[in-house]
Amino acid sequence: MELLAALPRLGEDDVLAVPVGTGTTLPPWLTSPAFGTLPPVPARWLAGALADTGNTGKPGAITNLPVPGRRPRSVVAVGLGDGTLPHLRGYVATAVRRAQTLAEHGARRLVLLLDAALAPAGADEVRAAVEAALLAGYRFRETSRPHPPRLPTVTLVATDATDPAVVAAARAGEVTGHAVAWARDLVNTPGNTGDPAWLADQAVARLAGLPHVTVTVLGPDELVAGGFGGVLAVGGGSASPPRLVVASYAPPGTGPAHPVLVGKGITFDTGGISIKPNAGMREMKTDMAGGAAVLAALDAAARLELPVAVTAVVPAAENAVSGSSYRPADVVRHVSGRTTEVQNTDAEGRLVLADALAHARLHLGATVLVDVATLTGATKVALGTRTAGLYATADGLAAALSTAALHAGERVWRMPLAEEYAELLASDVADANNAPGNPGGTTAALFLRPFAGDLPWAHLDVAGPARAGSDDAEVVKGGTGFGARTLLRWLEAGAPLDPLPTVTD
Repeated sequence: MELLAALPRLGEDDVLAVPVGTGTTLPPWLTSPAFGTLPPVPARWLAGALADTGNTGKPGAITNLPVPGRRPRSVVAVGLGDGTLPHLRGYVATAVRRAQTLAEHGARRLVLLLDAALAPAGADEVRAAVEAALLAGYRFRETSRPHPPRLPTVTLVATDATDPAVVAAARAGEVTGHAVAWARDLVNTPGNTGDPAWLADQAVARLAGLPHVTVTVLGPDELVAGGFGGVLAVGGGSASPPRLVVASYAPPGTGPAHPVLVGKGITFDTGGISIKPNAGMREMKTDMAGGAAVLAALDAAARLELPVAVTAVVPAAENAVSGSSYRPADVVRHVSGRTTEVQNTDAEGRLVLADALAHARLHLGATVLVDVATLTGATKVALGTRTAGLYATADGLAAALSTAALHAGERVWRMPLAEEYAELLASDVADANNAPGNPGGTTAALFLRPFAGDLPWAHLDVAGPARAGSDDAEVVKGGTGFGARTLLRWLEAGAPLDPLPTVTD
């Protein structure tokens, strides 16, 4: 990734992306003296060519511009919409995907113009562009065929490229993009490789060497000693025993605040004895997306050297079917001593999260808890595949996370912790049952709430946006890494329990 303050000289192996705004056929600055001459093509000629394409600037619209004589490999006009950050991300992602296809024919560099209408792109725009460029170009492949050529260089051109705030934003975007890409790698790895031990090893390999980071992994014996009844029950049917990953970033000089991020780490979910149909099982290698998101958020926080102590906790288990699988009607005792009657072994995520939340509250010194999980199909039905459900016991925490999500370009929608449904959790033999029924997203959150105790707590149900069926802007087909950017933005703001200033996006 390269950030320049002026347009570089373009060669045969370059692709130039020119943003076009809604309502006009070309950006107004293109013919301004401030833009100068596009070497080796006159700006006046390019302006006319853009006008001839009919590209009206609709987000995602892209048209090729022929260039006579010696030329860049391609000049493309890409719709920038109304210039909001979401439309900027779409502009960058669309250009990156086009350039990646051209890389198979020799393109070596994409040059992206960020300034529009002579308004300099600031820190927010540059960071969004860097993140989008890295994430739109992400691919996960396991194949015997050689991978197609990838675009080696993306150059971003912004007038304020030398401003220290813009430089810092570009670096933050690069760290964020790489962290989310790591989360995607974890999520996309097939279940025959990505078992609980593998996930723990990946966390140790990437995080343990970072300054002020320690990683502890609890194996089966430690889980028994610690009373992790939920994790042990869910993982008991698998030949790959469960783990608990605790990664802590503790830079010197931080205050008493200690946010703990808990991520569901079900490395594969068959449903257990309450087995899923085949079609519902195919995507279940991605059921540890919440765990991947919290590990990625901590990874980025440490690499950016944020002045906040934070811990990520991932209960990792494979929900499999065997003679040692847990059963409907079993009673599970959690870390806190609270018990759960199992009514459905496919409602396993809340059982492992319960242990992890209680462990964070009772043993890790958490002052605030946020969990992320692909928890319920009900939330996916309610909010679709691009929006996460946000439940919270504190209004300020919910507002702060919502604003962080807006900055990050990830959609969340606050859902009610409606008390009238709490009675559905009742059990004749335990403190609660694990399958209280509809409204499924709300009752799942109500199940988790007691394990957070009196601490401020938020729950992100990412069952929809954690997976994508197709490419869309910087989102790619497969695991998306959703939630990592929201958590990181919240940590960058100091993990506040009060609302953040609003942002127009």
